[in-house]
Amino acid sequence: MKNKRMKIARIECDMKQEDLANIVGVTRQTIGLIEAGNYNPSLNLCVAICQALGKTLNDLFWEEK
Repeated sequence: MKNKRMKIARIECDMKQEDLANIVGVTRQTIGLIEAGNYNPSLNLCVAICQALGKTLNDLFWEEK
């Protein structure tokens, strides 16, 4: 499932995928895969992304059904 909330949060912070990747210590491709829903990040990476974007885990990664 695509992570549109993460992509929107990144864009709201005026960051490119590469900017976010550099902050959290992964490749741009990894950020792209997460946003496309083709990669399940570790909890540590989820937390780092949330901190970089000023969001909570619930804001970006929790799926409500």
